[in-house]
Amino acid sequence: MKLTQFVFGLSIMLASSLALAETPSVDKIIHSTNYASYYQGQDGKAKVKMTITDAQKRVRTREFTILRRDTPTTDEIKNHAYEGEQKMYVYFNRPADVNKMVFMVLKKMSGDDDRWLYLPALDLVKRIAATDKRTSFVGSDFLYEDVSGRSLLADKHVLISTDDNYYIVENTPVDASLVEFSKYIMYIHKTSFLPIQTEYFDKQGAKSKVYTALAVDTIQGHPTITKAEVKNLKTGSSTVMEYSSVKYDVGIPDEIFSERFLRKAPRKLLR
Repeated sequence: MKLTQFVFGLSIMLASSLALAETPSVDKIIHSTNYASYYQGQDGKAKVKMTITDAQKRVRTREFTILRRDTPTTDEIKNHAYEGEQKMYVYFNRPADVNKMVFMVLKKMSGDDDRWLYLPALDLVKRIAATDKRTSFVGSDFLYEDVSGRSLLADKHVLISTDDNYYIVENTPVDASLVEFSKYIMYIHKTSFLPIQTEYFDKQGAKSKVYTALAVDTIQGHPTITKAEVKNLKTGSSTVMEYSSVKYDVGIPDEIFSERFLRKAPRKLLR
């Protein structure tokens, strides 16, 4: 072997080793993604328009406001310090059949999250069982768990590939009996750590559902998904969620995340 060939080969090996060393661990990747998706800012609010299209191209819409408050006072990803108790309040405005309906979540570090649905027509507060979190969110292709987030401990995570723009992570459920999928693959943007595309596979290994971020904007310094779509490849239906009036660090009080405010909405915060 000539010296020039040896040096060239060594350079390639060193470059490959350097690239590998610069790739963060899968633990850091998934926690950075979890933070970017659900924990940016100490609290936040957004107006949402949901457009649901079924296989026959019939369209329904939902409009609601999301309020979110975090207990942790840090955004430090290291040692997962950002993670902790989190509360979400979703108030529906339109159409008339869901007006004043409320979905509320109290996320826990251990054990199942607490989820409630307030049905104003019946003046009924309904507890959503842990087994129902993988069901449709108000008739859409998003699930209750999609809105509030899935526990990272519920899946095993493996970094299966990278390219110029994405970390590609395969996630398999720890308990397959609790979910309808066998795995899902996330394409996580290397700079923002936002999940730009997520592909779900059924128990037979066929691709069944695809989530895609259609628009990303930087709001108060936070890269934020402002339009996203879920396509159900089995039913032919799809749902688009568009986020507007997004704000972080609003100063949302803790008291609104209670049964009292399920029946009496905090009007000023929902404007």
